[in-house]
Amino acid sequence: MHFAMTKAAKKHFIKTFGCQMNVYDSERMSEALAELGYSAADTPEAADLIILNTCHIREKAAEKVYSELGRLKQIKQARQAEGRRTIIAVAGCVAQAEGREMLARAPVVDLVVGPQSYHRLGGLLARAENGDAGIIDIDFPQIDKFKHLPARSNGARAVSAFLTVQEGCDKFCTFCVVPYTRGVEYSRPVSEIVDEAEKLTQAGVRELTLLGQNVNAYHGEGATGGVWSLARLLRRLAQIPDIARLRYTTSHPRDMSEDLIALHGDEEKLMPYLHLPFQAGSDRVLAAMKRRHTRDDYLELVRRIRAARPDIALSTDIIVGFPGESDEDFTRTLELVRDVVFAQAYSFKFSPRPGTPAAAMANQVTDEVKSARLQQVQALLRAQQSAFNGACVGRRLPVLFERAGRSPGQLAGRSPYSQAVHAIGHDALIGDIVEVDIIAAGPNSLEGGIVGALNEGTQDVTPASQPGTDWIS
Repeated sequence: MHFAMTKAAKKHFIKTFGCQMNVYDSERMSEALAELGYSAADTPEAADLIILNTCHIREKAAEKVYSELGRLKQIKQARQAEGRRTIIAVAGCVAQAEGREMLARAPVVDLVVGPQSYHRLGGLLARAENGDAGIIDIDFPQIDKFKHLPARSNGARAVSAFLTVQEGCDKFCTFCVVPYTRGVEYSRPVSEIVDEAEKLTQAGVRELTLLGQNVNAYHGEGATGGVWSLARLLRRLAQIPDIARLRYTTSHPRDMSEDLIALHGDEEKLMPYLHLPFQAGSDRVLAAMKRRHTRDDYLELVRRIRAARPDIALSTDIIVGFPGESDEDFTRTLELVRDVVFAQAYSFKFSPRPGTPAAAMANQVTDEVKSARLQQVQALLRAQQSAFNGACVGRRLPVLFERAGRSPGQLAGRSPYSQAVHAIGHDALIGDIVEVDIIAAGPNSLEGGIVGALNEGTQDVTPASQPGTDWIS
């Protein structure tokens, strides 16, 4: 980025809504702002630049943004009374979808920038600082935005990090705004991804989660030409010595290729956890959603994945109350949940997004019915998650400790199955993979005792069996 540094030291504050890709985007914006002389502020009140990085997947998410803008208006006015200027920017998918409408609804906003344009943030800020008002950049540029962002910082980092490898989607599911806010599928070149991964490991990262709206559709340019699949990319990243764990999300059932399925059984660095949304259990609803898979397709895919990696933990996304969904259709969703058994899941009421085909469909389901169905499916999913966590009690799991816990002397980390794990231990273990005997399970986390001599004075736990598949009914 070739923009002049600001004369006085300035601070920025970024609030992130929504998905993991937004978390990654916020990190990249923060790094770009550092090159422009901005340091991070702890609160919006202390910031000269406030950015809301937004999500547009559900209606309430967008409304949260406008509610937050009302609060930021008060902060901006208070700072102005003290003679301090504040620039407020809205980035991400709400910005992309609503554009000029956002400026009309929330005049406090100085800058609206879409998720494909944040590499131009420096130039846009220069315009705002020079007095331009109502700036909008929501184009889909032809250039690779990643090539125009600064190199990843080598400063202190968390043990786990996200790395975007693919953006956009060509599926055009009738309920989804992604093709309209993120554009068509784009895969980053392998060399660019490997370079970023190596820089992250130099900064202390041990676990990488590869991100994409449709990540398993990855088809990036290889280092020596040709097109690489996600499986081949993962194999290459696994060769980086300091990477201990690899994950990827979010996947579409249509793009779970045979080489990717096989990799789950072949590559020990690829964790036994897969997020694989099915959305609905009725073929009639799946066709209306334009999901391009059937109920039986999904069940057969799960069978093949578990044949490759028997202990794999599956999570999913489920939408209830899609237009025209009958009681029988919803029953089929419950049956599919029972048939598969999930370790974790995200379930939502259908929310019509402006501009999507589903928003204009007839036979919209009432909110009362959607709420009742959501409660029912969530009760089943909670029971399955509790069973999965409970089946880990008495087992020994390798845990990557990521940070200090909330209690004194406590560490927090992740199991291979992406469960949060807490144990008493020394800070020196942060960044290490340590054997932990699981002694208790809660709804959302596990508690354990670290095996070994580094944990003097802590509870001794009897070693247990290795992880298995007892939780699958």
